[in-house]
Amino acid sequence: MSFLNKYSIRGMSIFFLYVLLNFSFVFEVAAQIRSQSLNNQYTVREIIDSGHNFFGEISGGLATAIEKIFQKYGLPNGYLLGEEGSGAFLGGLTYGEGALYTKNIGVHKIFWQGPSIGWDFGCQGSRVMILVYHLDNIGNIEGRYGGISGSAYFVAGLGFHVLKRNNILLVPIRTGIGIKFGISAGYLKLTLNPTWNPF
Repeated sequence: MSFLNKYSIRGMSIFFLYVLLNFSFVFEVAAQIRSQSLNNQYTVREIIDSGHNFFGEISGGLATAIEKIFQKYGLPNGYLLGEEGSGAFLGGLTYGEGALYTKNIGVHKIFWQGPSIGWDFGCQGSRVMILVYHLDNIGNIEGRYGGISGSAYFVAGLGFHVLKRNNILLVPIRTGIGIKFGISAGYLKLTLNPTWNPF
């Protein structure tokens, strides 16, 4: 083997070792980021347990609803527990307040308001669990979330729909006293401070 070939082989070996070390570093960083992301998210069991404690005896269908949501949208990185009141006949208002729980940005008081326009009958007073997706800063929770909801609400019943603002998703899960049946095309406005203005 010539002197030149020896140095060529050594140079290639050093190059491949350098590439391998860089790939190892990149994969390690990616694994740490993924692990941190998963640590900031809630599992199905955590959400179901919290929901059962919150809703109590009327949460019989909660596990099924949550499993369907997780299958479609994955793991949330926050959830909100609160109460709201609303009523409508072709149009109405919704007001609520609760606590937002997260693993990475703490616990915060949240308020929500919104008009509801559509074929809604009856009035509703309900406890609400809202799953929150892709929230990285508490200030980003504020704003209007739009969506289309169509659910039947009965005593001891559950209903859920999806609302979106930018890349943040909210999935309210409601159980209510009274009956509300219909399709509502409206939005919810979330704020960090109470307000009567739904717009």
